[in-house]
Amino acid sequence: MVTYWNVTVPGVNGPEERRAYLYLPACYDAEPQRRFPVLYMFDGHNVFFDSHATYGKCWGMKEYLDATATPLIVAAVECNHGPNNERLSEYTPYPFRNPRFGNVSAYGHETMEWFVRQFKPEIDRQTRTLPDRRHTFIGGSSMGGLMALYAVMEYNHVFSRAAALSPSLWVSPRGLADTLASSRLGPSTVVYMDYGARELSNHSAMRSEFAALCSRLLDRHVLLTARIVPGGQHCEASWERQLPFAVSALMYGL
Repeated sequence: MVTYWNVTVPGVNGPEERRAYLYLPACYDAEPQRRFPVLYMFDGHNVFFDSHATYGKCWGMKEYLDATATPLIVAAVECNHGPNNERLSEYTPYPFRNPRFGNVSAYGHETMEWFVRQFKPEIDRQTRTLPDRRHTFIGGSSMGGLMALYAVMEYNHVFSRAAALSPSLWVSPRGLADTLASSRLGPSTVVYMDYGARELSNHSAMRSEFAALCSRLLDRHVLLTARIVPGGQHCEASWERQLPFAVSALMYGL
């Protein structure tokens, strides 16, 4: 079951209402004493419904989790759809300049503060979650994938596992490396990270940046699953096909 409602998010241009989405597993009502891990996600409008998705195709998350009977709650929030790169600012912890987008300011830290201090507590109050670090995950794709990596590094006391599909490492490889170097990683931190083979050429040096981050994560004893997806592209249809790998990494051993 997926429900959605409006929440007030501290957007780049001030507070604004967005949709929040909540998926409850099929066994939620049948097992009223059971509590569940939670996956928090970015770009919530693209996760569950084709009719809400930016390009008319969602991840198919509900169908996958229902079909596999995965005992997982998913809580997701819509991104900023502003015309002036607001989503980029909201989903980057590092300011950057790009020939296409110009100067992009960084509101990623403010975004995560809202997730951690307002959204997560509300989900924990509303639903039967397992609110501890071990059972709290975060995930996203593209800029949302960058944010998932940042979150599991900077907020590792909250999130123990992250799924980053096609993360926008090109934004600031140095910034992410510095965050990882200074982060206090708790035990058994898990990261799933992938990149599509057909999107490697979208940004220069992506192959080496992906490999370098993998090496740094392994040096920090992160339990890493890393894949270059054969034929993978930068779109929801491709990310949907990676759900078996990403969800398995998040749920393994619980």
